[in-house]
Amino acid sequence: MSQTLAGAPTLLRLAVRRDRWSIPAWLAVLTLVCGTSAAVTPGLYPTEADRVAAAAGLNASAGIVALYGPVLDPTSLGELAMTKMTVTYSVLVAVMTLFLVRRHTRSEEETGRAELLGGAGVGRLAPLVTALGLAAVVSALLGLLVAVTNALAGLPWTGSVAFGAAWAGTGLVGAAITAVCCQVSASARTCAGLAAAVLAVLFVARAAGDASGAEWLSWLSPFGWNTRLQAYGDTRWWVLGLYVALAVAAAAVAVVLAARRDLGAGLLAPRPGPARGPGWLAGPLALGVRSHVAPLWGWTAAVALMGLLFGAISPNLDGILSDETERLLEELGGTGALRDTMIASIASIAALIVCCFGITVLTHAADDERDGRTEMVLSTRVTRARAYWSVVTLALGGVTWLLLVAGLALALGVRQGTDHSPARIVEAALGQAPAAWVTVAVGVLLFAFRARWAVVGWGVLVAFGTLGQIGELLGLPDAALRLSPFTHVPHLPLEGADPVSTLALSGVAAALLGVGWWAYRGRDLA
Repeated sequence: MSQTLAGAPTLLRLAVRRDRWSIPAWLAVLTLVCGTSAAVTPGLYPTEADRVAAAAGLNASAGIVALYGPVLDPTSLGELAMTKMTVTYSVLVAVMTLFLVRRHTRSEEETGRAELLGGAGVGRLAPLVTALGLAAVVSALLGLLVAVTNALAGLPWTGSVAFGAAWAGTGLVGAAITAVCCQVSASARTCAGLAAAVLAVLFVARAAGDASGAEWLSWLSPFGWNTRLQAYGDTRWWVLGLYVALAVAAAAVAVVLAARRDLGAGLLAPRPGPARGPGWLAGPLALGVRSHVAPLWGWTAAVALMGLLFGAISPNLDGILSDETERLLEELGGTGALRDTMIASIASIAALIVCCFGITVLTHAADDERDGRTEMVLSTRVTRARAYWSVVTLALGGVTWLLLVAGLALALGVRQGTDHSPARIVEAALGQAPAAWVTVAVGVLLFAFRARWAVVGWGVLVAFGTLGQIGELLGLPDAALRLSPFTHVPHLPLEGADPVSTLALSGVAAALLGVGWWAYRGRDLA
């Protein structure tokens, strides 16, 4: 066993160095979101009666319960403050560890670096154990940061520790599930898709159990354990053992599978493709579409489901308001203003989410360039202009398509719960497109200057999202808030359309793409 783990400490130091920017970014954003929610909730529901009424309103809507989980203790301020964080945002914790484990296991094998390290004396299981160890440390650190932040924001210390432990457990489970999935296929993208599918099934099982009252279904999912722990109520500390047991079992399975397969191979052999490709695949755009069509369909289904769920719960928000908030809304235009605000917020969040697809297109193009595939394409009759604008078209076109899907699904979910027409709701989603274009265009500009800079697009997206969503709550100056393109788009249907800002943001995106082309056509390939 010592030989199979040889070099693990060195690999761990290397992994920490490689992720020295991404790990702090994940930790900062997730901790900030939790802390913000913990800080602002007491002002929204100052009395116990307000909290009980809000919890009753949340639990009365099957859509809200399916999305966020039930509020088991209606008198608990902490449970109400962490309503979204307990289940929905914990998915991001699992996604964080998914990326960590895949990056340091299957991606290393796919690029051939794992084989090089093996030739230098690194043990067969060292990369897998290192990735799981890194994910465990990051999950524990996140749990500690969240616990301290929530407690400093005014929530009970005991409940905050239990909540942080639940998030840490979710990260451990996500890492172990990904480790198993990374043994299945030789493709890093396929492994990530499989792990994401498993997490989605667990989330849906929890949602079905919570919404239908079939509690046994919720107990089958780690996301359901987050709620059943009752961190800010009558805490069930023994539930934390379930995370550890599942993570250890899945990690053991991953180790056994990794020891029995060939390096660089998966348990499932890839299917051979046709001997000759169709003529329509000759161009770089068609090739890009073919490479991204499966993920795009997955994104389409996920965005449609998100729109339907959020649309279904928006008409039921009246019952979760405190008396003070209701009086304020009466002055601003009644509960219709709340529903319009909800629709505008959903459209803004959807825009941030779909930007992730655009960034993945750019990072995939960077990987193609780094691995030599772009050079092979350019050695044919394909020009640099066609290669560059194909990536741009796929990234921006995919984002726009997903916003359209989000708008249609949102309109279908809302149905009769608003005075606006379905076309108006679709317009609210598409109204976010210029801001999304600018965000993706910044990523394109980074990719155009250096392929390895494409990954910085994730940081740009996080920065724009933070400024646009919670910048005001953080008390940031207006000059900082205006740096995000999402602060310049109109909040439809709450506000009217603003052609000037739409044209201005579109012009900024076009200018960024133009500068990007100037940089791309003159630089060397990676």
